[in-house]
Amino acid sequence: MVTDKDGYMHLIQYLTEHLGLFESKDAVSIVDDTVMELFEEQLSAQIIMVCGQNPSLSFAQRNTVIREIDAIVYDLEEILANVANRNATPAQTLFITEFSSLIKNLFDQEIAKMIDA
Repeated sequence: MVTDKDGYMHLIQYLTEHLGLFESKDAVSIVDDTVMELFEEQLSAQIIMVCGQNPSLSFAQRNTVIREIDAIVYDLEEILANVANRNATPAQTLFITEFSSLIKNLFDQEIAKMIDA
């Protein structure tokens, strides 16, 4: 659905280009959430929004969306393995919010295609 599309590959590339933002050990954290906790919270919120905006999705289609999010979280865990458990900084929090919104956009596009088909 999403993880096999070029847009997703571009987002993963975008993340890897910004890994330096996550690798700095000198940054001060002002939140108690770790990097992965923030990614999971933000992605969950975005997917709830996607499903809420598309009430015509069938149970099977919603399950597909959830499986895709699980795959994305797995990819993020792999990419961010060294920093996943560090508390997030304000700059990281902003990036995670932006990245999660971009993931939602991918789902919006794919669901629109699926509904139009």
